[in-house]
Amino acid sequence: MGLFSRLGTLIKSNLNDLISKAEDPQKMLNQIVLEMQNQLVEAKKQVVTSIADEKRLKKQWDEQIELSKEWERKAMLAVRSGDDALAKEALSRKAEHDHQQAEFGKQWQLQKDAVDKLKDQLRSLNDKIEEAKRKKNILIARQKRAEAQKAIQDTMRGLSDNSAFDTFERMNQKVEQIEAESEASTELGGELTGDTLQQKFKRLEGSSGSDMALAELKAKMGLGPMPDVPALPEAKTDGGKQ
Repeated sequence: MGLFSRLGTLIKSNLNDLISKAEDPQKMLNQIVLEMQNQLVEAKKQVVTSIADEKRLKKQWDEQIELSKEWERKAMLAVRSGDDALAKEALSRKAEHDHQQAEFGKQWQLQKDAVDKLKDQLRSLNDKIEEAKRKKNILIARQKRAEAQKAIQDTMRGLSDNSAFDTFERMNQKVEQIEAESEASTELGGELTGDTLQQKFKRLEGSSGSDMALAELKAKMGLGPMPDVPALPEAKTDGGKQ
């Protein structure tokens, strides 16, 4: 039957081929699964209608059985009353319902077999759709993983490009130049604004301190005399009268 033909075609399609033709595999897969689910909903509606027909035929079959029994009871009542002609009419009516009973019974059995088969097909299709959903999730995960790996590789290729490191080196040299100019500016500013004579004495004192330290080290090593240490000036005493 053609009830599930479209849905079956969708399920049997090669999803990988569809992905290769789609600009966005995730959107394509979601659309396919959505269409499958919509078709499944329509299929369920048709199966529900078939089940309703089967129940209706079963009810009509049961009604004919009851009517056949009722006319048989009436024929027996006519026989007991001694009215054979009436009994024959009742039996004739019973035969009509027996015929209807057989016909409805045949149709009900055919419908029941068809419904059972439809239910099996519906369960099978539902399983296939669930499988398609799982496959969709796996393919989307693979897509995202591949995209992430590609992004990382692109970034690594960018980092391995010498032009990027050349830029870092140029910026480093530029910063060093700015630092050197700043130090030079500070030093020049001090020389221009400070007391030049005082700065000369400070340099001289610094040089004398270095010479003294060197002489003391040589004396400690036995390579020269101990340098003389300048005496501190004596404090003046009060020469006033007693």
